[in-house]
Amino acid sequence: MLKVSTPSRICLFGEHQDYLGLEVIASGINLRFSTKAEKRDDMLLHIKIRDKSISELGAKNIDNKYEEYTIDMSQELKYENNRDYFKSIVNVLKKEGFPLVGADVTMDSEIPIGKGMCSSTTMVLVLTTTLAALCDRGRASDSKLMAKLAWKAEVEEFNEPGGMMDQYASALGGLVHIDFSDGVVPEKLDVDLKGCFILFDSLQQKDTIKVLGDSKYPTQEGLKELEQYGIHSIRDFYENPELEKYVDSLDELHQRKIRANIDNYRIQREALDMLSSGNVDDEKLGQLLSRQHKNLRDGLQISTPIIDKVLDTAIQNGAYGGKFNGSGGGGCMYCYAPVGKAEQIVKAVNDMGYPAMVLKQDKGVTITDC
Repeated sequence: MLKVSTPSRICLFGEHQDYLGLEVIASGINLRFSTKAEKRDDMLLHIKIRDKSISELGAKNIDNKYEEYTIDMSQELKYENNRDYFKSIVNVLKKEGFPLVGADVTMDSEIPIGKGMCSSTTMVLVLTTTLAALCDRGRASDSKLMAKLAWKAEVEEFNEPGGMMDQYASALGGLVHIDFSDGVVPEKLDVDLKGCFILFDSLQQKDTIKVLGDSKYPTQEGLKELEQYGIHSIRDFYENPELEKYVDSLDELHQRKIRANIDNYRIQREALDMLSSGNVDDEKLGQLLSRQHKNLRDGLQISTPIIDKVLDTAIQNGAYGGKFNGSGGGGCMYCYAPVGKAEQIVKAVNDMGYPAMVLKQDKGVTITDC
């Protein structure tokens, strides 16, 4: 039997910038999606996956509730909807030349669903890696390749607007800086943070695809209009600040989106310098997180009153700062806080009626025999 596991992630800096060809800083965390798989003698793929009704942070599958699916991988697979991921995984692996074999796969997760914790991405990544490992363990052990194929299965196959941050952050694990300006260039950041991250669940579901589209397309449209001034990327404003005067030529919507992304890129660069130096100022790190959240809330307009209220409560109880996690519009958020304040912060948010847990950094995708 084969066991494969991959972590969820938090995005520290660069939210909504990976699909703009910019950079992100993210960390794998100790909420994981896992599979147990055995080969079959036919070409059927039989999947048991934790029921999607078990969706809140900290929810346990104590009743062993699973949904079941069967796919005949010997047949041509046509998509029935834009999230037909089991079929898209098989199709992508076939295109990449993997000699697939039939399998019985049980899938379990600790990751809240629809909450910005990349539950869909980790599901796609872990199953992609599992099916690949059953027929070609060597290629499946290439975490960067698995991240790329998972992105193809989740995004490219359905022509959706998602970037690649989630796939690479999960596959690689740890604290990682990923540059998307020329392909995908990941760099592990070896830094020991003195504080801790605390995750909160707003209990609000969100429409990830709509939020991504509402943030991505106006920014791209604004950049397109600014090409007449020699501007092709948000990075251009960082390298030549005098170019920002041309943003005034845009309408209010496009100005707001562009300016939020400009400042968020500056924040990311400042954070990267600090984290790369190894000399981390905890209060400054928290302030940068909160500044980014303000841009996401007011500029991209993708926070919610509940998220803002929970983050305010965390800060009032000693957190350095925080932001929502993932695409926005609901879901989870987190704060960065002194370890000694964690219990107080968790209790204050629990008293408001929202789940909370202290996070730990975690390794990337793993493949083991069991």
